[in-house]
Amino acid sequence: MSKQEEKLEAKSLFSWLPVPHIRSNALRRTITGLTLIAYFHIMVYYGLPVILLHALAIEIKCHDEIINIAINAKKIPNVLYFRSLNWYFVIIANYFFFGETFAEYLELFIDKYYVVKILFSYHRFFSFCFYFLGMIWFLARLRRKFIRQQFSLLAWTHFLLIIIGFQSYMIVQNIFEGLIWLIIPVCVVILNDVFAYTFGLLLGKTPLISLSPNKTLEGFVFGGISTLILGTFLSFIFCHIPFLICPVRFLETDNGIIMNTNCTPSYLFQPIYYDIGNTGISVKVFPFLLHSLGFSLFASVIAPFGGFCASGFKRAFKVKDFSDLIPGHGGLTDRFDCQFLMATFVNVYIWTFIRIPQVEKIYQKVFQLSEENQLKFYLLLNESLHTRGLMKD
Repeated sequence: MSKQEEKLEAKSLFSWLPVPHIRSNALRRTITGLTLIAYFHIMVYYGLPVILLHALAIEIKCHDEIINIAINAKKIPNVLYFRSLNWYFVIIANYFFFGETFAEYLELFIDKYYVVKILFSYHRFFSFCFYFLGMIWFLARLRRKFIRQQFSLLAWTHFLLIIIGFQSYMIVQNIFEGLIWLIIPVCVVILNDVFAYTFGLLLGKTPLISLSPNKTLEGFVFGGISTLILGTFLSFIFCHIPFLICPVRFLETDNGIIMNTNCTPSYLFQPIYYDIGNTGISVKVFPFLLHSLGFSLFASVIAPFGGFCASGFKRAFKVKDFSDLIPGHGGLTDRFDCQFLMATFVNVYIWTFIRIPQVEKIYQKVFQLSEENQLKFYLLLNESLHTRGLMKD
């Protein structure tokens, strides 16, 4: 028997022993996962500026991972100009998406610099102009031989600006409503991913979807149940931390501009009694916990389909991972596919069920009116308050 045949026989004898491979992969994923969780805690500790910078960095890296796959698939020679054009559109898209949000929440910083104030005050017009400069640049570099591939890559860029850029904008909006609206969604997605993987490894027998052969029905179900329980527990703890529940607001003091970390908690973070049917029993609960159940349910049932979509994309382009940045986990896109979908849901949820107009913001808007319209606004408000009996003569 030759040495090659001996190796094949030995391989066949021990092929039924998957334990070393599973342990190695599980250990690698565990170490990397714990490292990422620790890094996330450090990022939250250092507050808003660090979180915003990381959100931008993650967006850029995810965009880079996907656009590289598209560029390699199109096989266009001398594509350097397109990479420059691609990043030009990314910058302009972020300027467009974040302009009004930063103008609203970072007004004290923006007003200190005249040029910056102009850029943010008229950012829609400037965004429009900069965008068409980019289109002129693109059209000037068209080549007859590769025109189809070039337009295809342009479509890829715009697609990613919507899928990644716009969702990053939603994440930033969530952050300004209070860090808890970022942390809880991120945590429940991580919890669901960890427990779905763990229960799938221990109990998994029934495949869930062909796009992801490693996903099992058992992991999906038990992971979801675990997420609901632990997500509620984490939400209860975080409801007691003012740093997390206060919306991001800045105050101008004698020592400069500071972030206000003290606030009167909204009704969401003040426990109230809920009656349990007609039993006569009442339970004291933070209203936010009821909303967090919805987030946990979405993270368990719907958010995983963001991962399935990413798996289908990778199969279509015949790649295993978007990159090899994170050992055992692939690229950032492999980790944030579900997070982007979750952040979009949370943003829509906040704007539909949670967010209410802020008195301070309306007050500032009134002063942007002309003096005549300010007086008109006052008379209309005064008349309305008297009519409803809220103000007496």
